[in-house]
Amino acid sequence: MLQLSDKWGPRLAQQLETGMGYQIATVVLSDGRRFNDVLIQQGLITRIKGLTVIPFNEPDIIDIIVTGDPDNAADKEWIFDP
Repeated sequence: MLQLSDKWGPRLAQQLETGMGYQIATVVLSDGRRFNDVLIQQGLITRIKGLTVIPFNEPDIIDIIVTGDPDNAADKEWIFDP
């Protein structure tokens, strides 16, 4: 898991939740890489779909864009898998 600093609170708060207590986002890094399907819960990046580790650190992040559609329940099993 990766704890996000308080600076991301307002950015995440202005975007819709994907589901109860979580957001699915794209994380953009300073080196240009983008990670889609990033699960964020209570200020923590808890997992990235298809990866077993989080391959970046919080200072590398330049933007977080919530992309999850709260009305679309398709393909969300990965969120709840241990």
